[in-house]
Amino acid sequence: MPGTFSQIYIQIVFAVKGRENLIGNNWKSELHKYIAGIVKGKGQKPIIINGMPDHIHAFIGLKPVMPISDLVRDMKNNSSNFINERGFVKGTFHWQEGYGAFSYSHSQINKVYDYILNQESHHKKKTFKQEYVEFLKKFNVEYDEKYLFDWYE
Repeated sequence: MPGTFSQIYIQIVFAVKGRENLIGNNWKSELHKYIAGIVKGKGQKPIIINGMPDHIHAFIGLKPVMPISDLVRDMKNNSSNFINERGFVKGTFHWQEGYGAFSYSHSQINKVYDYILNQESHHKKKTFKQEYVEFLKKFNVEYDEKYLFDWYE
């Protein structure tokens, strides 16, 4: 729509079903690029995609015409198909239901980018569950523990 201008930055976090460590080091870069391609193909701006063997962080410049839920659905569905078609895992790969979406201002882009880039060092200090619950608390997101991801630790 002419005359509409926006600047929306969202970090999306989602996990492998059962929180299994299925994302292999030998193909994670290919997966991250593929997810970035999904985001770009939907007319959105992938800033950085990274994660750990059991979860993904995607930092995205989002246009307001794209519902976050639709974008995440497409990211998860298409990337699951990508993983399964290439036989990266034994059996069938699935993402867990649900996701976290957290908004940031333009001034926080570099900080969030660096945080996502350095996932391995962050997770030497805290688990994914600790990280995720900290996000929920930091952003004042009300949640019921029973509806969070399945935690196997």
